[in-house]
Amino acid sequence: MDDLRKRLHKTEERLNYLIRVKDSSTWGNLSGFQEKYNHLKNSFYDYEEEELDDKIHELEDALSFIEERCEENLSSMERVRIVRSPLRFTLKDILENIYEDFTELSGEEDANIDPSMVTAKAQIVRRIKNKIYSQPVMVIGQEKGHGEEYRNGGSCKPWGNEKALRYMKVAETEGIPIHFYIFTPGSFPVEDYPGAAQQIARNLYALTKLKVPMISVISEGGSGGAEAIGLSDFRLMFSHGYYSVISPEGAAAIEGKIREGMKVPPELIEACAERLKITAEDNLRLGTVDRIIQEPILGARRDDFTFFKQLRSEIIRATDEVVLKTKSFRAFRAYEVKLKKAEESATEEPEINISWDLNKDEVKRLVSNRSKKYRNMATNYFGGQPTSSEAVYRRTRNILFRLYYSFRYDLLRNQQKQVEKVIEDVSGEGSVLLKRISAPITTAYNFISRKPEAKKVRVTIERPSVPEEFDAWDIYTSPLANEDRTISCPNASKSGCKDLWVPDLYGEFCGVCENCGHHFPLEYEWYLKHLFDPDSIKVFNSEIRSLNPLNYPGFEDRLNLDRAKTGRDSANITFYAKVMDVNIVTTMLYSDFRNGTVGAAEGEKFVRACEKARLKRRPLLAYVHTTGGIRIHEGTLGVIQMPKCTMAVREYIDSGGLYIVVYDNNSYAGPVASFLGCSPYQFAIRSSRVGFAGSRVIRETTGEDVPPDYHSCRNALKRGHIQGIWDRREFRKNLYKALLTMGGRNLYYR
Repeated sequence: MDDLRKRLHKTEERLNYLIRVKDSSTWGNLSGFQEKYNHLKNSFYDYEEEELDDKIHELEDALSFIEERCEENLSSMERVRIVRSPLRFTLKDILENIYEDFTELSGEEDANIDPSMVTAKAQIVRRIKNKIYSQPVMVIGQEKGHGEEYRNGGSCKPWGNEKALRYMKVAETEGIPIHFYIFTPGSFPVEDYPGAAQQIARNLYALTKLKVPMISVISEGGSGGAEAIGLSDFRLMFSHGYYSVISPEGAAAIEGKIREGMKVPPELIEACAERLKITAEDNLRLGTVDRIIQEPILGARRDDFTFFKQLRSEIIRATDEVVLKTKSFRAFRAYEVKLKKAEESATEEPEINISWDLNKDEVKRLVSNRSKKYRNMATNYFGGQPTSSEAVYRRTRNILFRLYYSFRYDLLRNQQKQVEKVIEDVSGEGSVLLKRISAPITTAYNFISRKPEAKKVRVTIERPSVPEEFDAWDIYTSPLANEDRTISCPNASKSGCKDLWVPDLYGEFCGVCENCGHHFPLEYEWYLKHLFDPDSIKVFNSEIRSLNPLNYPGFEDRLNLDRAKTGRDSANITFYAKVMDVNIVTTMLYSDFRNGTVGAAEGEKFVRACEKARLKRRPLLAYVHTTGGIRIHEGTLGVIQMPKCTMAVREYIDSGGLYIVVYDNNSYAGPVASFLGCSPYQFAIRSSRVGFAGSRVIRETTGEDVPPDYHSCRNALKRGHIQGIWDRREFRKNLYKALLTMGGRNLYYR
């Protein structure tokens, strides 16, 4: 009877699981199954054992049939509910069932440094022809737990991501692969040091060039929280998992313009889950993951031991594939091809043991392959693609440019420096020798021709003057200055500011209150006219335009409205310019086009700007007029711009370039948590706001209110997130000073 009771309990678990997945007890007569279960449970001892066995078996068969029906037509939101189920496996279950042995680092359970992030040194074992081979790995991932509140549902705080970064570097030092497991709805949005956005940016920056193989496996991938440990050489995804730019509920609140405290309609949540293309199949088709790991019907649970065996084979196989791509031996290459051909059906472990240790040449190939992988992501999802003949022409032109600038700056400049050094050394030594020979003669001559002492005159040597600035005010006047009215400064009650006449405020005052220094927002055109030298701006990549790659309903119309309003095709403007005769490359995110959000087109333009700056040895300025984050309407094609653009920044900085980021107005979310936040030189225009998530998101996530100045640039400076605050009126001078005093060895004017 105990066995029958366990089976009956299992049917209850399956029944409740189905109701949770469908979010209803009416689908498929689930309410009728509930009645049958309750009847069997209440009259358990009224039946003979054989009769009870038949009735439980009948209920089990009926449940199996309805589970198969449910699996056939799973919606995107139902997959989200599967992932969020407390019965689903977690990282701890994976550690216990896949790895032979593991030691959790930085504490255990609630004594851990941020228990929602787990780091462990582990051994993974493979058996080949009755021989056992053990490989050490570093396992890093979010732990949702099974109801433990201290796990925070896998939503990591900044110090949890910092812990992950620390052990990534330990793995790099030890030369062992890293296996990342992503189980997070998103990062915990707090700006306390090291800061949610800034720490994700640091993680991404380090991951771009980490010298060990990295495999990531996605179960629940929520935007920036997933990317903090998501940049890898091979990206796997569970068949019932989801990977998204935002939660379906968050997208529905934005799309439906739901006010805080109001309930989001369930049908809108369902619709947004479908539109965002969050499933494993969607992401495989979009190219944001490399392979899908198949799960049992309605998703794997913590007691699915057959699934864990399959997962173990998949993770070993993926690591082998990454390592094999770095090898030069033909036999290994042939084995790699064999793995590729069998990738649809291969679940067994490889037949040979492959060492995961890499030498220096293999590490170089590993990092190069990673760079190429992310450079090619989402390249088919923006407009303005060149024809085949144009592509050939551009490749040829880039090769010629590369040769020209390498010859000019690497060869000639280095030779010039060597010659100058030799001349300086020789002239210095010659001067000393000549001085010794001529000293007695000079002394005698001076004594004979001595004159009465003249009055001492102090000589001052003037420093080179800053290049004369042009009179910008004669060139451009803000349209905001055309209104004949006054406006009150928001600090009037506190600082006693007088009302400001609009033509003065947006004219000669540059949008700045002369009493308290408050900066009123100005349009991006103001900066184009005031920051750069006259007629020096030359826009490039203007043919690249934002599209609607997910066919998101209504989004094409919104894009057309923005195109008509701005006369531009994306939220990113890239151009060459001069600042006081110093040539720079600039990428500008501006508010007028989709609130400065980043999608495939904007990311591609940013990467190309990095490549231009690297090629021509010019400083790179990222001026952020406004950014609202990653564009939700492009789903993970937007999210993937975070690692893709960070990779481009890292390669530019490593080449010796100078990357300066200046924030203005409101700068939030994904861009700040990646390719903007990784800059060593970040500044903000006074009165701007910089952060990871808005006040409403923080309130809904943490349950706590934040003060009005929580995201102020002054607080960002206190937390160490930016390096300085600039006055708009001094932007040009401060930028010129930064260009002359900051940056690496590889700038054209150094």
